[in-house]
Amino acid sequence: MGTSDLGKAYRDKEPIVRQGEAGDCMYVIQQGEVEILQNRDGREVILASLGTGDFFGEMALFEREVRSATVRAKGEARVLTIDKRTLLRRIQEDPSLAFNLLKEMSHRIRRLDKELTEHCTEHH
Repeated sequence: MGTSDLGKAYRDKEPIVRQGEAGDCMYVIQQGEVEILQNRDGREVILASLGTGDFFGEMALFEREVRSATVRAKGEARVLTIDKRTLLRRIQEDPSLAFNLLKEMSHRIRRLDKELTEHCTEHH
């Protein structure tokens, strides 16, 4: 691991990405935990916690859009920022990275599908 692979350290509760900001990078948690939350009608709703080895913000690599949620450190965390160029270079070095990324994204889509289905059946 070179120095370029060293992420940025965040203090407890320090935001890494903010809901509504535009982004074009994804993030990998090298150490510690983060929580994902959304501001809904002025209330903070915590959606999930992620730990070492997890990633977030990957959608921004494919389409530049505003962040759908805020992500902040939960305790101290070290998080690596990866832009599209870096990701493509890393995939060339290690093609299994692309597979793992797709696998995780497909899990997330399936989970969303399930939540939407349950949500729809609850309201009918």
